[in-house]
Amino acid sequence: MLIKRKRGWEMRESEATPEAVFHDRRRVVQAMGFGALIAAAMPGDITVGTALAAAEPDPSAGLYPAKRNEHYTLDRPITDEKLSTTYNNYYEFGSQKTIASEAQALPIRPWTVTIDGMVAKPMTLDIDDLLKRVTLEERLYRHRCVEAWSMAVPWSGFPLKALLDIAEPLGSAKFVRFETFQNPKVASGQKQFWYPWPYIEGLTMTEAASDLAFLVTGMYGKPVPRQDGAPLRLALPWKYGFKSIKSIIKVTLTDQRPVGFWEKLQDSEYGFWANVNPAVPHPRWSQATERVLGSDERRPTLIWNGYGEYVAQLYDGLKSERLFA
Repeated sequence: MLIKRKRGWEMRESEATPEAVFHDRRRVVQAMGFGALIAAAMPGDITVGTALAAAEPDPSAGLYPAKRNEHYTLDRPITDEKLSTTYNNYYEFGSQKTIASEAQALPIRPWTVTIDGMVAKPMTLDIDDLLKRVTLEERLYRHRCVEAWSMAVPWSGFPLKALLDIAEPLGSAKFVRFETFQNPKVASGQKQFWYPWPYIEGLTMTEAASDLAFLVTGMYGKPVPRQDGAPLRLALPWKYGFKSIKSIIKVTLTDQRPVGFWEKLQDSEYGFWANVNPAVPHPRWSQATERVLGSDERRPTLIWNGYGEYVAQLYDGLKSERLFA
């Protein structure tokens, strides 16, 4: 169903940062000395490599291009690769969109992914060993940012369910919690202590089992670049982009609902579910339309970002929940 509303977009994208970030920053700076900025390395930190090592090509390059799954189609042209790889939200490297060069400092080998919690077989897998255990495919997905811009991307990867099945989830698991790396030595944005690092996101087990839930390892027929979430990120095309966590190091199955990065910062603006709905505005701007990346074109936003046939039924019986924040 297509819902049209009058345009309500009257703000610059630079204003989209939650107000809580600025209020908390001032409060924390006043309350803490500079000594609080210095922290010991945390478990789960990735090894810091040299700038030369970080710039080395991804060793998985020979796996691409992956065969396209023709089941997933687009209603618009694929976004130019130069745009989707240079216009990025990746707060670990800064709040500006132009963080592609800064993100090259991220070492992506060695890289391990831990699967733990309510599983029969907890394990830690090297990313290249993981790639040997799955079948890669390419899917064309729309991507809708909560800031009301959008793009269309040829992602390569494999269904999230395939990863979870490796560890054999227990019936008691209700949610999947994702965690990204934490290393302020290479990711300068993580020195901004008013943010709740590391970046956390979560899904229900039902959402994670959806055919649409996709773990991304590549894009445009190549390994996914660092600024777009190398070496492993999530793609959830029916949700706003902040749910699609980048550079994943840990996947935990749990019976406790995770509190995501943006939800923890400002839960009145960024909720757990974050499904796309043009009729439900963000508190500070309309979601009725979206700007297509690379143009001034505004298109009507689609309910569930156009993927309702796959996912709408997942939310039956949840009318009391704030499904579209």
